[in-house]
Amino acid sequence: MVNNWINIIQNYCLPPTCLFCNEASLSTRDLCSACQQALPRNNSCCIRCAKPIDQIHNATICGHCLNAPPYFKSTLAPFLYQRTMRYAIQAFKYHNQYHFARLLGELLSDEIKTENTLPQLLIPVPLHRSRYRERGFNQAYEIAKIISHRRNIAVDNHSFQRQRQTDYQSHLKANLRHKNIKNAFICTQTITASHVAIIDDVMTTGNTVNEFARLLKTTGVEHIEIWVCARA
Repeated sequence: MVNNWINIIQNYCLPPTCLFCNEASLSTRDLCSACQQALPRNNSCCIRCAKPIDQIHNATICGHCLNAPPYFKSTLAPFLYQRTMRYAIQAFKYHNQYHFARLLGELLSDEIKTENTLPQLLIPVPLHRSRYRERGFNQAYEIAKIISHRRNIAVDNHSFQRQRQTDYQSHLKANLRHKNIKNAFICTQTITASHVAIIDDVMTTGNTVNEFARLLKTTGVEHIEIWVCARA
């Protein structure tokens, strides 16, 4: 009840304003209806890796996942890494516009199908300590905290670490990305969850989350989902 009154007072004194166009928002979210409608949706995609698929072929799994199935079961990536979604993620991650964290977390949380069995844990993709010092936060963890609060799912930000610094995947050619991320993660303490969701901001080729999922499999996790805001 106290939190509800705090939100009411805050919204009255500081009414929500769209982060993209600065127009007044009609809801409690910093997003107007026009900009929400304009978000680039990832409507037709592979159910395993969320790679966009041409609707003409009526396929549900892309050729890559058929030939080399990933270690994770499915991917939730409701938006494409384009236009306003690309702007939001880059502003948050690279330019310290932290107010985008809540918006990204809420948008992703909205897409979670509650009729499905929810994971027992949310595990954000770890940052190497040097990159954490440089950035000051882990964008995946900040997004995970929003989802955790809205969906009542615990977050584990301590059981896994990135043991070595890796080059930015987006800066590498596709054939070098797997080598770059291989064995980058370690498990520092045992987890008991059998169903988890790996959280990240954006998925490009999927090499990073697949390598992390491979490690999770070795610890006994049976069901792994990927939840990201956007798919490249």
